[in-house]
Amino acid sequence: MIKCSGKSVLKGIAIGRIYLYKKQEYVLKQETVENPEAEVERLEKAKEAAGSQLEELYQKALVEAGEEQAMIFDVHKMMLEDEDYLDSIRGMIRDEKMNAEYAVSLTGDNFAGVFASMDDEYMKARSADVLDISKRLIRILAGVGEEGIVSEEPVILLADDLSPSETVQMDKSKILAIVTKHGSTNSHTAILARSMNIPALVQTDVALLEEYSGAKAVVDGFSGTFIINPEDSVLDTMVQKKMEYEKERTALQELKGKDNITSDGRRINLYANIGNVSDVDKVLESDAGGIGLFRSEFIYLGREDYPSEEEQFHIYKEVLSKMEGKKVIIRTLDIGADKQVDYFKLPKEENPAMGFRAIRICLERPEVFKTQLRAIYRASAFGTAAIMFPMIISVGEIRKIKKIVEEVKDELTKEGISFNRVELGIMIETPAAAVISDELAKEVEFFSIGTNDLTQYTLAIDRQNQNLDDFYDSHHEAVLRLIRMTVENGHKAGIWVGICGELGGDTTLTKTFVDMGVDELSVSPTYVLSVRKAVRDI
Repeated sequence: MIKCSGKSVLKGIAIGRIYLYKKQEYVLKQETVENPEAEVERLEKAKEAAGSQLEELYQKALVEAGEEQAMIFDVHKMMLEDEDYLDSIRGMIRDEKMNAEYAVSLTGDNFAGVFASMDDEYMKARSADVLDISKRLIRILAGVGEEGIVSEEPVILLADDLSPSETVQMDKSKILAIVTKHGSTNSHTAILARSMNIPALVQTDVALLEEYSGAKAVVDGFSGTFIINPEDSVLDTMVQKKMEYEKERTALQELKGKDNITSDGRRINLYANIGNVSDVDKVLESDAGGIGLFRSEFIYLGREDYPSEEEQFHIYKEVLSKMEGKKVIIRTLDIGADKQVDYFKLPKEENPAMGFRAIRICLERPEVFKTQLRAIYRASAFGTAAIMFPMIISVGEIRKIKKIVEEVKDELTKEGISFNRVELGIMIETPAAAVISDELAKEVEFFSIGTNDLTQYTLAIDRQNQNLDDFYDSHHEAVLRLIRMTVENGHKAGIWVGICGELGGDTTLTKTFVDMGVDELSVSPTYVLSVRKAVRDI
């Protein structure tokens, strides 16, 4: 029996045989070409084929993982059209009479090296995207097909690492779990695995030996353990653990239609977080009471220009209409930090997480802000809309926002465009906002606490930096005190207070939040029923 440890991407138990995933072997060689222009033409055809493949992957990911995850392949398509990248390849072919495969490989390595050397963890992760695109082009040029799983039965996929493309193109009915030697919990592959509900471990201390192929194994997503050739007693324990987990998941389904009320009568609103229109079906399926966080910035990603008012209006209208009167809280765009968009032309920053982002961009570029606000107010006529503004640190910001909101309402009224009343709130995600929440509460109708950013700013720890995982503590007393202070100050001013960050779905803290007086918890649709159970058990 061999026991290995890794970082868990998704909880769950998988028992099955190992499929050792190997990429098709291809020996890359530098060759001299007689006709460089013909080679450039071959490159252009390969680029077109790659674009078609990425579009197919986008559509597949859209169905299996949702729009937010499918955006990965839109980003890949944009990278594939990058003129600096393409000119570098063409230059090598023409100037050095180099074969296209080798020119693509050198350029990909060069560009990936630039990304890998950056300080920002998100930009470092783009290094893998450039290599993924380059490998795709090389495979097409060399006539090497896509890799897949050749197995009659579902398997535990064991690999060195997986690119987003490889993860999406695989037949999910054949995968029980994914175990990789490398990768990170923040990688696109990990995100895709979570969204597809596939238990997965990354950074696993396992050797990729041929002898493991076909061996029986267990993936324990609760403890981050991978066991090869388990002893009978261990296997029996894991089978029992799996049955108990499945039984718990089945029991949770019985909570649909039930109230989120503690045994002593305290009611909590339980909403869901979404990133796109396709997630609304998951919200309805989860039986959430509304949408507590609609991440509107994903409307802006994977594009070459700003979305128009009309485009945004139709997206918000569709979500509000589908929710049939249940509250939908839309967060205004939170571009910047780890979500960079080229056409915004944002300045390069040493520390983007604390730089020009979110509401700061909106107040500096009111024309972009007003376009979004007009779209939301127009859509409000088709449901119950609320708006919350991210990254607030002062009363002055709120007053500027409210002035712009009034301008938008006046414009729509003069144009004869109807809209409903829209509740206005702010996100508490900076220590500054939590400390002066007594003053901020006088200006708005609700608070929603974004625990992800609040934690990283309070602890001065970049939550995407893997090297700091051991120092990052979302349960830190300082974070919990700021949450408690915010709730108390909100209630003193007569407004409701919710939590929309990852901690909202942490059932080990549900009782703590209820005791604090939190009015609403907004979580991933996957966690709605487990949080409901935690509330009802109090």
